[in-house]
Amino acid sequence: MTYTINRLISGTGIDDVDARTRTALAEHGFGVLTEIDVKATLKKKLDVEMPAYRILGACNPKMAHQAIGIEPRVGAMLPCNVILREVEGGVEVCAIDPVASMKAIENAALTAVAGDVRDLLAKAVKAI
Repeated sequence: MTYTINRLISGTGIDDVDARTRTALAEHGFGVLTEIDVKATLKKKLDVEMPAYRILGACNPKMAHQAIGIEPRVGAMLPCNVILREVEGGVEVCAIDPVASMKAIENAALTAVAGDVRDLLAKAVKAI
């Protein structure tokens, strides 16, 4: 089972893909709550070099509210992470598949919400 929704964006850099990703997420009801520059963090903490790698913590407030109402501890699995990473041929965008991540919680109502979130994330990734 795959656990991410993926897309390779060619012909541009990570800053452009970052801006396009944020726009596409916003157009599908998500905001970016957190961001981690993994490349900069690892350089600072370990003095290692690596290609650009960012993690954006995306949240759709309406869907998060629904999920928390169904399963209050689900917040431990939020927000939905979207990674942007430089790879050969461009920038890869990978969004978590919420259905895959929610398999650990046996709750049909939560699985239904996760399916709706997956659909929105897939549309956002396609729109980048």
